[in-house]
Amino acid sequence: MTSSPLIIDGKVVSAALLERVQREAEALRAAHGINPGLAVVLVGDDPASASYVRSKGKMCERLGFLSRTERREATISQEELLDLVRELNEDPAIHGILVQSPLPRHIDAHAVVEAIDYRKDVDGFHPNNVGRLTIGMSALEPCTPAGVLEMLVHYGIETSGRRTVIVGRSNIVGKPLAVMMMQRRPGGDAIVTVAHSAARDLGAITREAEILVAAIGRPRFITAEMVREGAVVIDVGINRIDDPNSPKGSRVVGDVDYEDVFSKVSAITPVPGGVGLMTIAMLMQNTVKAARSAANGGE
Repeated sequence: MTSSPLIIDGKVVSAALLERVQREAEALRAAHGINPGLAVVLVGDDPASASYVRSKGKMCERLGFLSRTERREATISQEELLDLVRELNEDPAIHGILVQSPLPRHIDAHAVVEAIDYRKDVDGFHPNNVGRLTIGMSALEPCTPAGVLEMLVHYGIETSGRRTVIVGRSNIVGKPLAVMMMQRRPGGDAIVTVAHSAARDLGAITREAEILVAAIGRPRFITAEMVREGAVVIDVGINRIDDPNSPKGSRVVGDVDYEDVFSKVSAITPVPGGVGLMTIAMLMQNTVKAARSAANGGE
C-alpha cells in the first residue's frame, strides 16, 4: 500500500454507540418509567474477571443504569448458583444477567447459561438466542461479534459480496460472527469462510480474504505473508506478552502482527484501542434492548 491504512478506532465507534444507548435509555425512562438494569455475577476472585466486572459497573453508572454485582465464593455449589440466576430471572428491575467467565471447574457453565432467561441473556450465549440469531430472528447478539459489525458499519466498510475469512471457531466470536456476516444486514451479506487450526495451509486461505478477522488467541500470529494486499484486518485478539521495556514488564498485543502487516492493508483495528472497547458498549446496548423488550411485554 502506498498510503497509510485507515485505523478503525474502537474509541470513536464505542463513544458514538454509547451516546445512542444513552439516548435510548432516556427515552425508555421517559416513556415507560423503566431504567435498564444489569446484574453481573462474579464467582471467585480472579483478578482479570474482577477488573472487567468493575468496568461494567462503572459504565452502568456513567449511563445511569441500575447496576448490581453479585459476588460469590469459588466454593459455591452449582445449585446455589442456579438458584441465584433464577432469582435474578424473576427480578423485574433486572433486564440483563451476565455470569462472568471463567467459572470454577465444578460448575457446569452450559447449565448456568441455559438457566438464564434468554430475554435477559445480554451475553447472547443462550441456545435460544443462538438459534434465533442463526435463522435471522431478533435476538440478543454476542457482544464482541456485534461490536465488529458496528465498527465495519461505522466506517462505511463494504462487506456485501466480499470474501471474508474468520480465523477462529469459538462459540463466543468465530461461529456467531460467521453467522452474522453471512446474513443480509448492515455489516453482513459477505462470502464467509471459517478457518482454524486444522487447516492444512492456513496462509493460502487467509490470503484470499478481502476482510480478515483474527480471533484465535495467539499473539501476533497473523503476519504480512498471510494477508492479501489491500485487505481489511479486524484483530479480535487480546494477549498479554512479556516486555522488559514496559513499566509493567508486559504489554497487550493482538492476534495480528500489527507492525508487520500495517503497510500492506487498507484498514486495520489496533490492539489495544480496537475491538476490545466495543464489547462493553455492545453489552450496554443489549441491556437497553432487553429493557425495551420488557417494556413492550416480552419478545
